Amino acid sequence: MQQVLLPNNVNRFEVIHPIYDEPEIKCDPTGLGAMEMSKSVKVSLLVLRVYLFAMGLMLAYHLLDLAGAFGHRSA
Repeated sequence: MQQVLLPNNVNRFEVIHPIYDEPEIKCDPTGLGAMEMSKSVKVSLLVLRVYLFAMGLMLAYHLLDLAGAFGHRSA
């Protein structure tokens, strides 16, 4: 957003669509190295991994069950 000062000291903001705006300079992440994570972040990511793994196992079991890999299903 650009601020334009009009002759009678009234502020007006012009909105520029991102397509027509000048591109910004991107940061180069090659020299940043590893990001430090707190203990709570590490625990949260571990819990997320375990959850996703369990959901994958449940999906695999369900698909194998639908395919009839476990014998006859009694409805």
